[in-house]
Amino acid sequence: MEKQPTLTGKDQWTVFKRLLTYLIPHKKMLAFAMLLLVLTVLGDVLGPFLIKTFIDDFLTPGNFPTGPVVGLAVGYLFIQISNVVISYFQLLKFQEAALKIIQQMRIDVFAKVQNLGMRYFDKTPAGSIVSRVTNDTEAIKEMFVSVLIGFIQSAFLIIGVYIAMFFLNVKLAAISLVLLPILFWIMYLYRKYSSVFYQDLRERLGQLNAKISESVQGMGMIQAFGQEERLKDEFSGINEQHWQAGKRNIKIDGLLLRPAIDLVYALALIILLSYFGITSFSNTVEVGVIYAFVTYIDRFFEPINQVMQRLSIFQQAIVAAARVFSLLDEDDLAPAQNSTAGTIEDGRIEFKGVSFSYDGTTDVLKNISFTAMPGETVALVGHTGSGKSSIINLLMRFYEFSKGDILIDGKSVKNYESQELRKKIGLVLQDPFLFYGSIESNIRLHNQKMTDAEVQEAAEFVQADRFIHALPNGYRQDVTERGSTFSSGQRQLVAFARTMATNPKILVLDEATANIDTETEIAIQAGLERMRKGRTTIAIAHRLSTIQDADQILVLHHGEIVERGTHQELLAERGLYHKMYLLQNGIVETM
Repeated sequence: MEKQPTLTGKDQWTVFKRLLTYLIPHKKMLAFAMLLLVLTVLGDVLGPFLIKTFIDDFLTPGNFPTGPVVGLAVGYLFIQISNVVISYFQLLKFQEAALKIIQQMRIDVFAKVQNLGMRYFDKTPAGSIVSRVTNDTEAIKEMFVSVLIGFIQSAFLIIGVYIAMFFLNVKLAAISLVLLPILFWIMYLYRKYSSVFYQDLRERLGQLNAKISESVQGMGMIQAFGQEERLKDEFSGINEQHWQAGKRNIKIDGLLLRPAIDLVYALALIILLSYFGITSFSNTVEVGVIYAFVTYIDRFFEPINQVMQRLSIFQQAIVAAARVFSLLDEDDLAPAQNSTAGTIEDGRIEFKGVSFSYDGTTDVLKNISFTAMPGETVALVGHTGSGKSSIINLLMRFYEFSKGDILIDGKSVKNYESQELRKKIGLVLQDPFLFYGSIESNIRLHNQKMTDAEVQEAAEFVQADRFIHALPNGYRQDVTERGSTFSSGQRQLVAFARTMATNPKILVLDEATANIDTETEIAIQAGLERMRKGRTTIAIAHRLSTIQDADQILVLHHGEIVERGTHQELLAERGLYHKMYLLQNGIVETM
């Protein structure tokens, strides 16, 4: 998996500013929450001041007038109760905004994934993508839910504490400012080193997800070939790397978070008590002032400790956000289309000198030219890697091509909207994909305009209705992941039905009968003939017996068309097609 470059301080700041833009739609809610936050901080600052007043004005002199003392007690109790109530609503509003932000971010990321080109999925493991949509956005949520709220609350509290300290004793408050550079230096060191460690941790987590995804999807092959131990060892290796990355994070957290701050806190108390001790030799020191200062120092360092603890979450969130934004900024999009070409009416296909490369260096297609007229069937044959599937991929606009052009009804496929291409080109793959849901929903593909009668008509057209009616729930039969409870032939029949339900002008068959048993194949040949009738059909075939009636057969070799013609014409040429035919029929050619 491709390793992302280490984030610099400038990169982290850029990512953080971009995260803040997600707050803009919720600015009213956040402004209200901020007001409540100011009120809670005000209560936290006033509480010690009221106790200081009680100690110095009433407790020390031993004078307890009922009215003022009760007033202080009621005021203090009111502040504490109010803080609890206000804090509840303040946290509720902050977290509501945070959850809405993450909800929108996940939608943005998922929508982006839907629009990425096939090249991106060729080079990126599925588990890594899943990790960005789930784990990374979850880490960002923690930043909005706890870190950002905590940072703001801590900042207000620190400012409020310093104002109160200056109000009590300007000289001692000024001395306390010396602690700030030390705290900022600790934060700088933590941010500098933890960003590297957390980025490594997130990448290892992505690798874990990728390995899990690969193992689950390939479980049949793993068990069939006895690869369980190998996969277990590979997973253990990645898991060990993840553990080592986590251990490095724990070490830096253990050194630079609370222990370092507690050391500075102890230093502050020493300075504070030393100052009052020295001052007491020449001046009277009020006990209430000592209490208030000790309390304020404690309340000053508590948010600092919280900030440092949350820096860990913050660093994880920044690294996770960088990974998410790299996906959102991915420019490897599906090929762009526009609507200048209008609609596909006849389905005439023409390849004109098309060359194509997946990696930008080695051409897998070289100067491909052919024409498929409406109602004709053009078959593509050739050895593995000859370029058959690449022709289909370009026709379907899964990949962008740079040389030559592909025309449909005389207009470039680049000028058709993607919806028009998807609606008018029906694709049936060798290994069909079925979605969670039912048989009916897999044929309908959530097209609400399609009636139940049309769904059943499509199934009957390809003779899929026979096995569907035999199911306990018929068209309402549940379909599990990838249709694993159905046979390959049954899945293929459903794929045929959903293709025909859209009534496409162009039919693309990628060895569509390869996974169907002989009896089922014979049963649907009539359906296939009806499917092809009046439609332009491009068919990839490995079994030459399935395309003998094709109007034109193109023989590909190393990305080039080396032979073309009908079945009989190609056999008469005694070239590559003739050799393939003999091999498939077990005929040994004699000299």
